[in-house]
Amino acid sequence: MEKQATVKKSFLRSFLKRIEVVGNRMPPPSVIFIFLCGFIIVISGIGGLFDWKATGMVLDTATNEMSETTIHVESLFSIEGLKYMLRNMVSNFTSFTSVGLTCTVMLGIGVAEQSGWLGGLIRKAVAITPAKLVTPMVVFIGVESNICENAGYMVFVPLAAMIFKACGKHPIAGIAAGFAGVSGGYSANVLMGSIDATLAGLTESAAQTIDASYTVNPTCNWFFMASSAILITIVGTIVTEKVIIPMLGPYKEGSGDGSLAETSQHLSPKEANALKSANWVFLAIVVLIVVLCIPSNSFMRNEETGSLIDGSLLIDAIIPIFMIVFLLPGLVYGRKTDQFKNSKDIGGAFAGSFRTIATFLSTAFFASQFTNYFKYTKIGNVLAIGGSDLLRALNVGWIPLLIIFILFCGLINLTMPQASAKWAIFAPVFVPMFMNLGIAPELTQCAYRISDSSINILCPVLSSLPIILASMKRYEKDSGFGTLFSCMLPYSMSFLVIWTLMLIIWGLIGLPLGPGVYPFM
Repeated sequence: MEKQATVKKSFLRSFLKRIEVVGNRMPPPSVIFIFLCGFIIVISGIGGLFDWKATGMVLDTATNEMSETTIHVESLFSIEGLKYMLRNMVSNFTSFTSVGLTCTVMLGIGVAEQSGWLGGLIRKAVAITPAKLVTPMVVFIGVESNICENAGYMVFVPLAAMIFKACGKHPIAGIAAGFAGVSGGYSANVLMGSIDATLAGLTESAAQTIDASYTVNPTCNWFFMASSAILITIVGTIVTEKVIIPMLGPYKEGSGDGSLAETSQHLSPKEANALKSANWVFLAIVVLIVVLCIPSNSFMRNEETGSLIDGSLLIDAIIPIFMIVFLLPGLVYGRKTDQFKNSKDIGGAFAGSFRTIATFLSTAFFASQFTNYFKYTKIGNVLAIGGSDLLRALNVGWIPLLIIFILFCGLINLTMPQASAKWAIFAPVFVPMFMNLGIAPELTQCAYRISDSSINILCPVLSSLPIILASMKRYEKDSGFGTLFSCMLPYSMSFLVIWTLMLIIWGLIGLPLGPGVYPFM
């Protein structure tokens, strides 16, 4: 038995290594996105020429009403398409969510890193954290960070690499574990997030086409998703320790792209004193934010509902808040260690913060064009509606139906990663259809969230992908999409299979998905 297990592990590592080698032979991400732009232009031209279209019930998010709509593929291989591409080239880039968020948060993180505060904080944390708890801690924090929307990608994944490196583990394994938590566990959370409210609203509108009085509460998946956070943490930890770390092997110092300075594992007395001062500043900022959020009429809350999650300033401004939280302690630490002796040093740190994301920005320019071209052509919408018609024609039991639905959504997620955008298309089709089979809208929503989260980490058009790839190159200059894909495939498949199995068991037992919400009608 032991020999068989060894052979299986050896085969898996060899398979993942081959994926990495093949993937890394591909052109740089920026060039790949250029090819993808060309591909979508040609395909949309063919689709426009042959009038590719799909007709189905679609939810108008502006009016919240259902209507039968025929969606046609819009051609970019035309004069109108050329006008669109030229007119929107700059705005596509400047409106690309990741660009503004990354530049803003990197201003703070760059200063915190160059001052030495971030490194000192991690070295101190690693010294007092048991080695066995580091991986589960990284995965769990990644899962919980989705409450802060994109902050998990921008802030936590790079930090996860630094944490692993400080613990003597391969930093890319840290990126993989952090990315698996943030993106693979996107829907799983002990706390409620804005995604719960967004999806619930779309589900309710779709359900009311069958039952006008049906309501879907944002807490409808809370019990299941809170339990899922624990499941994802356990599975993510096992995959990291048993598959990813052995596959990557020992880390060689100095194999990065030169954007990361190596530091000692021990703090000098001067650094220890500076760390205390910087940490007090950090704590004071956090306490101030908490105090500002406490009053029921706080300006940090949603003005209409008083919520701290849905539509609140706290969530809307989370990236600038993170920037301040990292910037000020970094300045204090740098001043006390003489890393920042004057304003010129601070200005240099600001400039250095942006030098580290130059690769990301070049990739993001072409990624933003492709993303907007895909949205303009409506190819994703046509595929989603056409595929849903095929799925509706299948006459099988609820378990096979949910499994097929999860796989179908996952396939579409490879080209259309936005959770709410896809659900706005899928909900009007699948929620009423499954209701007629006795499946509660909340269970359908759960199945969708499992698929969306599990496949996110394999999606080649995910807006955060350039950030992850740039973080990897800081530690392995020869790493690329192949490295990332080979690392994330075990997480994705493990999450998809085990999470789906959990949902099936949940449904068979009949456990509530949320307060007062059960899997079946």
